[in-house]
Amino acid sequence: MKKFLLIFCLNLFFISLFSQQYIARARLEKEWGYIDQNGSWIINPQFEHVHDFSEGLAAMRKNGQWGFVDKKGAYIINPQFDDAKDFTEGLAAVKMGKEWGFIDKNGKYVINPQFEDVSDFHEGLAAMRKNGQWGYVDKTGKYSVNPQFQKAQDFSEGLAAVLKGKEWGYVDKNGTWIINPQFVKAFPFKDGLALVNMTGDFGFIDNEGHIVINPQFDDAKGFSEGYTCIRKGKEWGFVDNKGNYIINPQFLNANSFSEGLAAVRVGKEWGFINKSGKYVINPQFVKVRDFKDGYAAVLKGKEWGFVDKQGKFIINPQYEHVKDFTNGRALVRKNGEWGWVDTHGTYLINPQFANAYPFVKVD
Repeated sequence: MKKFLLIFCLNLFFISLFSQQYIARARLEKEWGYIDQNGSWIINPQFEHVHDFSEGLAAMRKNGQWGFVDKKGAYIINPQFDDAKDFTEGLAAVKMGKEWGFIDKNGKYVINPQFEDVSDFHEGLAAMRKNGQWGYVDKTGKYSVNPQFQKAQDFSEGLAAVLKGKEWGYVDKNGTWIINPQFVKAFPFKDGLALVNMTGDFGFIDNEGHIVINPQFDDAKGFSEGYTCIRKGKEWGFVDNKGNYIINPQFLNANSFSEGLAAVRVGKEWGFINKSGKYVINPQFVKVRDFKDGYAAVLKGKEWGFVDKQGKFIINPQYEHVKDFTNGRALVRKNGEWGWVDTHGTYLINPQFANAYPFVKVD
């Protein structure tokens, strides 16, 4: 029995593995299509614009109208909309004339076009604007929270930041005020904390509205890997989730921690520090991107290359622009055209595209 279960689980794993593929959108001259990881066209260039695949379908524009295709390029929903967003939680927002509604993956209207603006569904609800006011609807189109706000953000961890009058607060999915309007700015909750601005200073609150880190910073970013970068005066530093300084303000700019390191700027040059504030890579670059998959893109002079976490170039500066490494490959631009390289700088797909985006996994 145990042997049977093991074989069954392995079969499921391999079926799942081989049913997935990575697809990238790319543009040849003026038309967009989709390529596989070998650089071969799986959907020939033919569209005026395209989105990445989301939940198995991709939005594309043909002759000024938006529709959706599957990963074989077959029209699942014919071009007919004036605008379209990606599928999220099984539904996609589409625009007809001046009004937005939502369709399912068969192209059937689940919520008829009637809104002036909408966001995607998050946690079962979508923000929408009606008669100049924002509220929320469920997936049947029923109002969960009646339109009444000047602005509304997506739900995150059961709460949504909304603007009432000139102040931000947080409501639950019934529209009940959980945290009364009182903030100049408010941001979504993440890991139980939300960044807010009170009377010009930034701090953090919990999901009951209690102040966890007193408003005291001139600017701040969200938490990442246990720390947030904050600005005091003109200098950036880092605090933990209790507001204790881990790295005192001293940098002219700073990014959040990613893979254990944070990019910081001193003077006109960027380098990287660890969580003790020690330089792992001394400031020397014009621009940098965060570490992803163990490597960071850096601009030296006028050309981009990649370094490892010791600051050693794994690919010397030579590109006009680059994207981050993902699954062992990075998108790079050379002589005005985009292609992909591996971690040794060897071309996996030669530069040939007028524009391109990173590969995404499609089930």
